Amino acid sequence: MTNVVDNVNQATTTQNVVFQTLATASGKLIGVVTLNVEKALNALDLDMVRAMTAQLNLWKKDSLVACIVLDGSGEKAFCAGGDVRALYHASIAAKGQVTEEAKVFFEEEYRLDYLLHTYGKPVLVWGDGIVMGGGLGLMAGASHRVVTETSRIAMPEVTIGLYPDVGGSYFLNRMQGKMGLFLGLTAYQLNAADACYVGLADHYLNRDDKELMFDAMATLDWSDTPALNHQRLDSMINELSNQVDIPKGESVLADSQDSIDRLMAGSLEDIVTRMSTLASEDAWLMKARDTFLAGSPISWHLVNIQSQLGTKLSLAECFKWELTASVNVCAHGDFCEGVRALLIDKDRQPQWRFKDVNSVPTAVLEQILTSPWGEAHPFSQLS
Repeated sequence: MTNVVDNVNQATTTQNVVFQTLATASGKLIGVVTLNVEKALNALDLDMVRAMTAQLNLWKKDSLVACIVLDGSGEKAFCAGGDVRALYHASIAAKGQVTEEAKVFFEEEYRLDYLLHTYGKPVLVWGDGIVMGGGLGLMAGASHRVVTETSRIAMPEVTIGLYPDVGGSYFLNRMQGKMGLFLGLTAYQLNAADACYVGLADHYLNRDDKELMFDAMATLDWSDTPALNHQRLDSMINELSNQVDIPKGESVLADSQDSIDRLMAGSLEDIVTRMSTLASEDAWLMKARDTFLAGSPISWHLVNIQSQLGTKLSLAECFKWELTASVNVCAHGDFCEGVRALLIDKDRQPQWRFKDVNSVPTAVLEQILTSPWGEAHPFSQLS
């Protein structure tokens, strides 16, 4: 980046998140948030969530700041998700109980996501490399989501006994046909063309265009009107998109929409039967099948129930539903076992609570979807 100066407010800066401002020719500033945990693929922990929320709220009120950029350090990832180890250890220590750690982490993470969705000023996410789970929650909330030839985007929660949270109830249900259900059940990794097709990305640039983009942003004629700034940023990125060296390519998902809709049709039991017997020459589809079949049967049910929420819930109502499900799944679902198998012991041999789709009792699902706060839900008045 050129002309980057340290933000005068360093109170919320942590070593894991860096806040800077980029000076522009117009006199306005661009606030730059860099996730700075390269070795952990910039996974989010609670301190990072809190630091980002505090700084973004300051910049939201600052009339000099016209635009926000979210970026990740290193070349591997924007953000690979949430750092769930602390949640795992807390949940193991209080087996079968909803922990304060889960309540606090998920509430504050979702409030950050909601803040981005409703920010007003342009928010650009440089979605280069891995963008998964909590990272996709951040990107989905941005107004300008830029992907590159290296982008790998997924909601892989089914592999750890969770479900696609961080707003997945909102953005997955607004995709074409049964695409959201497919992505939630299979943890399929989207490339840039796929992300643009399903509406998770707005713009495509090459990785090497990053400096060019920041230089162009520094010379943009930023105004006091957010709507005008949105338009000018759009036009500028579109112009850069027309000059990329590496083309976006074709979307596998777009070419396979009809097949995916047929695979995901009917009841959850129908889908499991169909996927269990699926044979295809497409390696990507076989990988999706295998990931699905190795996933948690509780997660299958949650993803299926989530898909039935449709588009009738507002964004705030989606986060309210998710906060209930997420804190409960840590206590009553397969979350701890999934995290153990993938991240703690790393044996990749999870022993799920129930062996198949038909073994999951309705009572367990009802328990997961019942608010532990009763009527006093933290998101009853989300704003």
